[in-house]
Amino acid sequence: MSTLGITVKKSEDFSEWYSQVLVKAGLVDLRYNVQGFIVHRPWLMRIIKAIYRFFEEELEKTGHEPVLFPLVIPEENFEKEKEHVEGFKPEVFWVTEAGDEKLERRLALRPTSETAFYYMYSYWIESYRDLPLKLYQSVSVYRNESNTRPLIRGREFLWIEAHDAFATHEEALRQVREDMENSRKVIWEKLGIPFLFLRRPPWDKFAGAEDTYAADTLLPDGRVLQISSTHDLGQRFAKAFNVTFLDKNGQRKYVWQTCYGPGVWRIAAALIAVHGDDKGLVLPFSVAPIQVVIIPIYYRENDRELVLAKAREAAERLSGKGYRVRVDDREEYTPGWKFNDWELKGVPVRIEIGRREVESRTLTLFRRDTGERLRVPEDDLIPTVQRLEVEILENLKRRADEFFRSRIKEAKTREEVATALRSGYIVKMPFCGREECAMDLKESTDGGKVRGTEIDFQEGDYGKCAWCGRPARQVVYVAKSY
Repeated sequence: MSTLGITVKKSEDFSEWYSQVLVKAGLVDLRYNVQGFIVHRPWLMRIIKAIYRFFEEELEKTGHEPVLFPLVIPEENFEKEKEHVEGFKPEVFWVTEAGDEKLERRLALRPTSETAFYYMYSYWIESYRDLPLKLYQSVSVYRNESNTRPLIRGREFLWIEAHDAFATHEEALRQVREDMENSRKVIWEKLGIPFLFLRRPPWDKFAGAEDTYAADTLLPDGRVLQISSTHDLGQRFAKAFNVTFLDKNGQRKYVWQTCYGPGVWRIAAALIAVHGDDKGLVLPFSVAPIQVVIIPIYYRENDRELVLAKAREAAERLSGKGYRVRVDDREEYTPGWKFNDWELKGVPVRIEIGRREVESRTLTLFRRDTGERLRVPEDDLIPTVQRLEVEILENLKRRADEFFRSRIKEAKTREEVATALRSGYIVKMPFCGREECAMDLKESTDGGKVRGTEIDFQEGDYGKCAWCGRPARQVVYVAKSY
């Protein structure tokens, strides 16, 4: 029991705090004997399934249909788009044998699925009537990452990928905007995780894309985490895979394509890291596997049935309104132990019911986000929980946004940039736009990386580059990252 709780402060040792929360809150088991592959335990999987559901609902509202493509991709598919293969081949896991026999050709475990989808799109798209084609799948992908961190970087990780094809580039660019909006609706509106959506510099775009736009959030250690991205693929893959259509005038043309990848794994990591506190997880109602836990409190056997009956009655009322609720009637643990256990797991609301509550026809509610206790008449249970559902999310959003905004610092000089990065800030600075300058900045600051510009940013005259002193053509965000 002494090892149940978190033993470090999040603000003092985020890395150790994060590791302890993952294990002690019952999210993962790291004892599986292959590096970079983890066991996802039920509490985490229920959170992840909720995140999947939110994205799938938004994708289907905007015209996407679900599919499932094979896990394996033949090597020749990768070879069709030169930049893409150069970007991904070093990380690919290859299947080369079946039983005791060598395979005639190597098969890749998908690191991403452009080369699987677009091979089939060349069969499925014949005419303008087949467009737009908007498909998605919710799957695991596999990359041979050298440095792994559960939910942040791994060799098997969970995500969604949407692959869309259009008749015009204008439609594809509208899709990029739609992808950004879907990210905002889920990551910010439902989960309360703030982020910047940035247009990546040309040297940091997705392999094979014309342009990449990505959402970066900030973790407590001052490093940003990319949690979603969308890519304007132009016609590169269409030409590589001969994905064409006959337009209304009978002319054969290449399609324009986009792909979108909400990083479900990393979004879960950000949810843990951004909202959690020194006691463990703090979850909004939207993803909490249990939204309300009811703790019966009795010290005499003749109070037991009275208290349990009241607890079950409250649970039935909440369940009837659609809430995920549990009465923790485990006899082997004390009420105090249960309080700590459910706080560690981040359950948003706890209801405490003892003889006093039964006799006074009241309920004691505890808010996980603030630690506040409320005493309410039992008839006010449903409206109170409904109110707390809204208030808790708004409070988590407010706290997260205040932290995020407070960690963005403007810099005009090389020294200001370096100092801010050392202190865990995202730096906003005028920039010359040169890759050579960005690489020097990264090397000189031990990882400070140009993340990109805001989406609608227009190049102009912005004085001098904060890093090299040459004329600045952009204003960019710079940060250390995972």
